[in-house]
Amino acid sequence: MRTSLIFSSIDKWLLQRVHDATGGAQIRLALNNGNGFSPPRAAPVASVLICDRRTLARLFFDPEVGFGDAYAEGHIQVEGNLVALLEAAHLSMSSAQASSWYSRLASHWLERAQANTLRGSRKNIHHHYDLTTDFYKLWLDPQLVYTCAYFPSPSVTLEEAQLAKLDHVCRKLQLQPGETVVEAGCGWGALGLYMAKHYGVSVKAFNISREQILFARQRAKEEGLSDRVEFIEDDYRNISGRFDVFVSVGMLEHVGADHYAELGSVIHRSLGKSGRGLLHFIGRNYQRSFSAWARKRIFPGSYLPALREVMRIFEPWDFSVLDVENLRLHYAKTLEHWLDRFERSACRVSEMFDSRFVRTWRLYLSGALAGFRVGTLQLFQIVFAGPDCQRIPWTRAHLYTDEQSAKQESQWIHATS
Repeated sequence: MRTSLIFSSIDKWLLQRVHDATGGAQIRLALNNGNGFSPPRAAPVASVLICDRRTLARLFFDPEVGFGDAYAEGHIQVEGNLVALLEAAHLSMSSAQASSWYSRLASHWLERAQANTLRGSRKNIHHHYDLTTDFYKLWLDPQLVYTCAYFPSPSVTLEEAQLAKLDHVCRKLQLQPGETVVEAGCGWGALGLYMAKHYGVSVKAFNISREQILFARQRAKEEGLSDRVEFIEDDYRNISGRFDVFVSVGMLEHVGADHYAELGSVIHRSLGKSGRGLLHFIGRNYQRSFSAWARKRIFPGSYLPALREVMRIFEPWDFSVLDVENLRLHYAKTLEHWLDRFERSACRVSEMFDSRFVRTWRLYLSGALAGFRVGTLQLFQIVFAGPDCQRIPWTRAHLYTDEQSAKQESQWIHATS
């Protein structure tokens, strides 16, 4: 009896310490033996059921990675809505230092081990993007656009919103027929093909994922665009030549802050003083490390910058920042579509991989959705130009097809914010 009471006291103490590590989130923690801890001042939005004391110890020593891995392994179950639970965690942890000393040490080690050198970047990218194109086909749109969509209204489909995003980028760049474009990090090629087909430009697109490059080349061949879009399997640091436009959608997250000056140098030598460009990337409102679990299991080598950090790319070369737009709510909407499609394909994904993979990706997509909903994650688009560029618009009118679409967009953003 005495031993049982001692273990029960230890359980409750550990549960409270783990809850403290969440910043006091509105979630209930419970062991399978009945011991539990609930937030004192409000009803929990969801409950985390921990299967045994060993898993509880993992959460105590490394709350973030421990939770992610234990959830993926099935040693943790969530009662209630997973996204709501993660929203509560995002909100509470944004104002608290929730990492243990072990988590901070592990995070530092990960940053060193996953450095984005030429060799390291290729290894990091293969971990995520070479899972087979068939996997991504299950839940992305037909163009395989794996970045934030643009929703002119909440009623448009994901397919329509991704095409709208491609056009939104092109209009921001004010592309003209005959111009030359270099794209750093092209995914499966949707943007380069769209630019060539609808705006009459020539594109050189760089990517270090061989599977994506082969897919993009085949698409260019099928669409009769091979003479206008060249897909190159190489690192962005090896870009050479002079272009009118530089564009990168969804690559900056993989560059790493230590390489921003290097990226700036690449952009400068690609554009000179008269070119213009656009960066589209996930960021934050303030500087902090990206999720250790996501870096370990999903995106090795990734880093999500604050806007002031990104200025290190532009300032040494006297680039002018012309426009900054935050599409945070658009990414939340995009992730709602992705998560819904992923869940509908979960059985097929499990057949392709296993149940742990399904739970890992469910947690990743749910966590990203939660982050964009509550504002701990942002989606920035920055338009910039060299000091001699005179192609600077007087207004934003060129971004919208007509006044009504702009009005509808404004009303929707206001209604969902």
